Amino acid sequence: MSVGLLLSLAGLALIDSTSIGTLFIPIWLLLAPGRVSVPRILAYLGTIAAFYLAVGLLLVWGGTRLADALGGALDQRPVLWAQLALGIALFALSFRYDGKRQRRSGGVLRWRDRATSGDSSARWLVGLALLAALAEVATMLPYLGAVSLLASADLGAPTVAALLTGYCLVMVVPAVLLLAARVAVPRLVEPVLARLNRWITEKAGSALGWVLGIAGFLVARDAALRLDLFDLLNR
Repeated sequence: MSVGLLLSLAGLALIDSTSIGTLFIPIWLLLAPGRVSVPRILAYLGTIAAFYLAVGLLLVWGGTRLADALGGALDQRPVLWAQLALGIALFALSFRYDGKRQRRSGGVLRWRDRATSGDSSARWLVGLALLAALAEVATMLPYLGAVSLLASADLGAPTVAALLTGYCLVMVVPAVLLLAARVAVPRLVEPVLARLNRWITEKAGSALGWVLGIAGFLVARDAALRLDLFDLLNR
């Protein structure tokens, strides 16, 4: 195990720490008024990290077997056409969230307050974490790069598991630091969070639209390339 591998994994983990599920949503939860429930936020971050770890171990140890079992089914033209249709649908759906529906954010904010209140079940946040992680599976490029590095390295199973665990912990460190600052020095952090609150309230719809649009474009582009549609257009 080289220093270069460790540095590469740390860099990719820090990039992953800025994703929607690992940073945007935790900040959004910290903006809830009143006292922050530390166990609930940690449960959310723990669920995100555990999901990533499980996906990583599955890809490292079972990716080759899974690919062989599928036997190229994902490269069949009917499947690719379905993938293209899904990508186009996601891209079209993104235009519904164009930032002009800001007045409808009240329901979203009430949902956040309910999820972080002491009276609600922690399953709200666990479910939110799983949804966020599932939504990012198709676009977790830094993590897939890290998994590829580990899969190609000559490492034992315990070492791979330890490195992936460390990766997932580093990935949630920024959110944990923000949580600690929110609890330790609320007077210093709350003004910053208040400005973020206004920005997120106004731009939440636009941000979701961008996420859907980018994901839809990537999914459709991958299908179009494998269907050789761009070659047909150039003829």
